[in-house]
Amino acid sequence: MTDSPRTGPQPGRPCRHEVQLTLPAQEAHVGAVRHFTADVLEAWQVPASKRDSAILIIDELAANAARYGRERMTLRLVLDDGTLHIVVADSGRAVERHRPDIAPDEHGRGTGIVQYLAQSTEAHQTGSGREVRARLRCSS
Repeated sequence: MTDSPRTGPQPGRPCRHEVQLTLPAQEAHVGAVRHFTADVLEAWQVPASKRDSAILIIDELAANAARYGRERMTLRLVLDDGTLHIVVADSGRAVERHRPDIAPDEHGRGTGIVQYLAQSTEAHQTGSGREVRARLRCSS
């Protein structure tokens, strides 16, 4: 874990914080990611309602990373100028697409939840796996 707040914030502008956590891509670690996120966002004084939304987003993304990643999953959080940037990366081979052969009550709700809560989302393949990004405005 690393936390690197920018020292000496500019007057009238909040600090930039960044933290990263890498764990094995196993469903048993999703709870640890959730608790880690809750602790970090509380320390960064993110408002409770936004903290709850962020934790739900991260829970869904980490669950997918644990399910489809092969070796590891990495959570990176950046709070900059009132916006929380969430990045969850894993070592999986392909970005999951909606599969019409699977009933919607069995899979696929997580992506909809993330898209509803976040201001923006994107997913793409990287050289080492998949990366999903979400952005959440944390101040008015």
